[in-house]
Amino acid sequence: MVNEASTAVRKRPGGRAARRELRSRELPEDKRPVRPGMPGGGRYKPLDDADVVRIHQAALDSLEQVGMARAIPSCVEILTGAGARLNEHGRIVFPRALVEDVIAGAGRNFTLYGQHPSHHMEVGGNRVYFGTAGAAVHVVDARTGEYRESTLADLYDAARLVDSLEHIHFFQRPMVARDMVEPRELDLNTCYAAVSGTRKHVGTSFVDPAHAEEAIRMLHVIAGGEDAWRAQPFVSCSCCFTVPPFRWAEDACRVLETVVRGGMPILLLAAGQAGATSPASLAGAVVQEVAETLAALVYVNAIAPGHPAIFGTWPFISDLRTGAMSGGSGEQAVLMAACGQMGRYYDLPTGIAAGMADSKIPDAQSGFEKGYTDVLAAHSGANMIYESAGMQASLLGICPESLVIDNDMLGAINRTVRGIEVNDDTLALETMKNVCLEGPEHYLGHEQTLSLMQKDYVYPQVCDRLSPNQWAEQGRRDVIDRARDRARHILATHFPDHVDEETDRRIRESFAVRLPRESMKRSA
Repeated sequence: MVNEASTAVRKRPGGRAARRELRSRELPEDKRPVRPGMPGGGRYKPLDDADVVRIHQAALDSLEQVGMARAIPSCVEILTGAGARLNEHGRIVFPRALVEDVIAGAGRNFTLYGQHPSHHMEVGGNRVYFGTAGAAVHVVDARTGEYRESTLADLYDAARLVDSLEHIHFFQRPMVARDMVEPRELDLNTCYAAVSGTRKHVGTSFVDPAHAEEAIRMLHVIAGGEDAWRAQPFVSCSCCFTVPPFRWAEDACRVLETVVRGGMPILLLAAGQAGATSPASLAGAVVQEVAETLAALVYVNAIAPGHPAIFGTWPFISDLRTGAMSGGSGEQAVLMAACGQMGRYYDLPTGIAAGMADSKIPDAQSGFEKGYTDVLAAHSGANMIYESAGMQASLLGICPESLVIDNDMLGAINRTVRGIEVNDDTLALETMKNVCLEGPEHYLGHEQTLSLMQKDYVYPQVCDRLSPNQWAEQGRRDVIDRARDRARHILATHFPDHVDEETDRRIRESFAVRLPRESMKRSA
C-alpha cells in the first residue's frame, strides 16, 4: 500500500514549480491583487456619527463667529461677492448656508492625471492612493545616519525611484532643492525635475504667483498646448493658504487664485500644530483645520465652481514637553484619521498625511511609526495619503532606501484596504470537497491555489521571508542592504523619456532649467 503522506510530499515539488512559473508572469493591471485607487477606505472610524456632526457644526460656528483674518483685496472681493461678509474686525466671516451650498456643489470624483494613462487617478468616493510629499531639507544615508543638504539632482532621483515603485501612486515634491537659491528658479526647477522624473501625477508648490504662471507655461509646452494642459492637467498645486489660527497666507492666496484660473488642481492644505497653532485638544484641532479648509473651498469655488480641489486637513502634533513636531506619534495617527473621516462625511476628495516617522533612519522605530500611521490613514476614508513613503525625522529628511522599503509596506497596507471578498468561489466548499474527499489532502498545486496566488496575494520586493538557515546562507543581509541594492539598480538603469528630447530642448531654450541634461541620460 502506498503511503498517502509520502505521495503528498512527492507531489509537492510539482506544485512548487507551477507556483514559481505562475509567479514569474506579469499580470495585467486589472488582475493584480492591489492597484491604485483600491476601494475600501472608511473602515476605521475614530469618531462616532454624533461626534462627526458636532465637529461639523463647530466648524461652521467658528467660520461665522471667528472667520479668517488678513484677506488680500482680491480675496475680499471674491468672497464677499459669493456671500461672505467682511466684519467690523476686518475678518471674513461665512454664513452657514454659503458653506453648506459650496460643500454640496464642490467638485467630486475628478481625475488627477498622470503623463501616461496608466497613472491617471480617479479621486473621490472610497478610493485610496498613496504618495510622497514634504519639504525635507536633507537626504539621509540609511547606514551612517548622516544628513546632507538635498539638491535638485536628489529630487529628480526621487522622482525616478517613485516612477518605478508600484505601490507609490503619485509624486508630490518630498524635498527642497537646497542648491536652488533663487526662489523663482527653485519653484520652476522643482516642477521640471518632478515632471521629467516620473509619468505619475505630480504635486508641487509655488511661493509667488509669477512663479506659478511661468511653470504653467512650461507645462503647456510639455502637454502640447494650453488646451491639452487644461484637458488633462498632470500637476497639482499644494497650497498652504492659511497661517493658522484663522489667518489667510497672503502670498499663498495669490498663488491659489493663479493656479485655479490656470486650470491646475489644488490641494487646500491647512496645517496647524496642536498646542501651538491649533488647539491642544484633538477634537479642537480637527475643528480648526476643517473650518479653515472649508473657507478655502468657498474661495476656490467662488473663482471656478467645481474646480478640482482636495480637502487637505493636516493638523500636526507637538510633543508638548518640547514643542517639537511628532509626526510618528499615536496622536498624529488618530488625528489624521479623524480628518479622513470628516472628508468622507462631506463626500469631498480628501487628502491627509501619514508615514512621517520621527525616527532619523529606517529602523524599527521608523517601521512601527510608519506602519500604524499609514494603516489608520488608509482605512479612515481619505483618498490621498501624502508623505506616506520615504520620510524621516518628522519630515526633515528623505531616505532613498526608505522609499523602497516603504513601497513594500504600502503594498501590504493596500491589501488590507482591499479586504476579503466573500462569494461562492471564495468560500471554497467545492475546493474543500475535492481536496479532502478526492485529492491529496493538501491545497498545494490545487487549481484554486494557482489561480489566486497572483490575484489575491501581494509579495514584497525587498522584505525578507526566508527561513533563518536560508537567510544565513545568503549572508544575513538586512532590509536596508536589499533596499540599497534595488535603489541603486533603479537609479542606474531607469531614465524616463516621456518628455521627448525636442520638447526638452524647447523648454531649456525658454526657461531657466538647471538640471544638467547629461544627468538625465538623454543620449542613452
